[in-house]
Amino acid sequence: MTTTYLRLRQICLVARELEPVVDDLCAVFGVKVCHRDPEVGQFGLHNALMPFGSSFLEVVAPQRDGTAAGRYLERRQGDGGYMAILDSEALPRWRSHVAAIGVRIAAPLALGDYEGMQLHPRDTGGALLEINSTLNGASLEGPYWPAGPHWRDAVATDRVSGIAGAVLQGDDPAALARKWGEILQRPATQEQADWQVQVDNATLRFVNATDGRGEGLAAVTVRTRDADAIRATAKARGLSHDASSVTVCGVRFELAS
Repeated sequence: MTTTYLRLRQICLVARELEPVVDDLCAVFGVKVCHRDPEVGQFGLHNALMPFGSSFLEVVAPQRDGTAAGRYLERRQGDGGYMAILDSEALPRWRSHVAAIGVRIAAPLALGDYEGMQLHPRDTGGALLEINSTLNGASLEGPYWPAGPHWRDAVATDRVSGIAGAVLQGDDPAALARKWGEILQRPATQEQADWQVQVDNATLRFVNATDGRGEGLAAVTVRTRDADAIRATAKARGLSHDASSVTVCGVRFELAS
């Protein structure tokens, strides 16, 4: 019997310049780069992935004009959140499901033991949404192709131990939550002021866009082990911060225990 699961496994940010953002992220959160994927070059990008426990933060940046990521930077007025990436078992049921509800696959992905589908942003709203699968990847300690074959060697958890959620903003959070809930086959519920969709390991929250940047991935919730060190490093680097968050690459990182 196939084990079914659905996890928030990777958050992707987009930046005009890759290395300064990667340097800030590694310094602030005490993490290390585990992989740089040459395959993203076909999209005119370069990237870096960093493990946050057994989840991953990726940064991509354009290397030429005319990329989708570059257009996204222009539309959202600078660096910011780009993609929410979930992993699951093999994708046949997901392909059938999104076809049945009228959500298009913008980019089918396949390489070796990995397959994925990036969904059309006009059909999802909020941010780019990807569901992927890696052969034998049901265990969080098992293979996860986008992070490379040696990602476990780069895990550093003195300051952060994982990613607990993401915050999507838009003009109609309720409708956005219901759409993502329909796509992910999970209920959209309202908790106090926020709408949310729960997956196996994380909570996706949906809030009003109030910063003038439109729909997008506004924040990431990280599980912390040393929030004081995170805030102190952010302050030393001149990054925006407060008692409960730091901001890197135009994204607010909420510091949860």
